[in-house]
Amino acid sequence: MFVPNRLAAAAVLVLLAGCDDPSSAAGTKAAAVTKVAAAPAGKSGIDWANTAVATPEGGFLLGNPNAKVKLLEFASLSCPHCKDFHAAAFETIRNKYVASGNVSYEFRNFVLNGADFAASVLARCQGPRPFFGLLGSFFRDQTSWLEPFTTLTPADQARLQAMPEDQQIKALAELGKLDAYVRTRGITRAKFDQCLADPKASSTIQQLRTQATDTYKLTGTPGFILNGKTQENVFTWDQLEPRIQQALR
Repeated sequence: MFVPNRLAAAAVLVLLAGCDDPSSAAGTKAAAVTKVAAAPAGKSGIDWANTAVATPEGGFLLGNPNAKVKLLEFASLSCPHCKDFHAAAFETIRNKYVASGNVSYEFRNFVLNGADFAASVLARCQGPRPFFGLLGSFFRDQTSWLEPFTTLTPADQARLQAMPEDQQIKALAELGKLDAYVRTRGITRAKFDQCLADPKASSTIQQLRTQATDTYKLTGTPGFILNGKTQENVFTWDQLEPRIQQALR
């Protein structure tokens, strides 16, 4: 199964049986999700661990934009390996590396299916600072929020395909009960409707996927770029952290 560039087709691709394109390697299981604790300010006095901005490329960056080491992650909200990486790594990345001001962490969505597309639009629509909290929620609750999408019938998918393109993602999100999921996380029904009706939001997510595959030559998720260089065959925190430490020297 693949994810085409056209929104119409992406909307009806419900789930992918994994995180990777056919040629990619897979990550491994990691630790359970833990709550992210507040991090101290770096030596500059700036609280980099809680400084989040949107980047011109369409991602969300946490930390010092001028950090010596720039870590970029492309990941899918529906990918189990991405969930495991986030559980194992995010707290350390934020509280140890980003808080120092020496490392920045940027997340860009690499969508793999329609459910992922809808969730990504909703996670991103609140802006940079809330995004990282929603990111953690979508990863932590991945099994539960994806479950309703697995029960969609052929009739459901046929109905989605018959809709105009600009209505498909919202309808898919409703069928997957994402409106109820995000309501308890600060996204009202009005905001839900607004986010999923925004053509710019959908276009940005499609562009991010093209960056991942065409610019950085990523074939699966999660994928990592350090200071502009794609890290080949790196899928876990145990593999990535030594490379961050080497870049800091």
